[in-house]
Amino acid sequence: MLWVKALHIVFMVTWFAGLFYLPRLFVYHAQASDPLSLERFKLMERKLFWGIMTPGAVLTVVLGTWLWLGWFRGAGSWFHAKVALVAILVGYHLWCWRLMRDFAAGRSTKSHVWFRWFNEFPTLVLFAVVFLVVFKPF
Repeated sequence: MLWVKALHIVFMVTWFAGLFYLPRLFVYHAQASDPLSLERFKLMERKLFWGIMTPGAVLTVVLGTWLWLGWFRGAGSWFHAKVALVAILVGYHLWCWRLMRDFAAGRSTKSHVWFRWFNEFPTLVLFAVVFLVVFKPF
């Protein structure tokens, strides 16, 4: 079961790499104006989302579920809080997908400043999840 836990952590790191970097690409994309840069950002965003971020998310959730079924049954309320935060991250991930589609269609209306703030959210969730898992406060 430890190898499942190790893979869960590896894919969680992969997912978070995408959650941190895709909104940063959105910041730069929102600032770009020349056609070459706009197309380059669309390509980078699509490859990051489908090639790294989404597989990382799916494998994180699948392996986390596997761990729950085999190890964490009967875990405390901290685990329920963690699952709620993961559900919020899945929602954030889907929101990123929608924003990426808006950029691809040329209909993004958000400013680079908005995307800078949007980019900070996963950091807060990461801190909360790590503290919940390490300290198991309730």
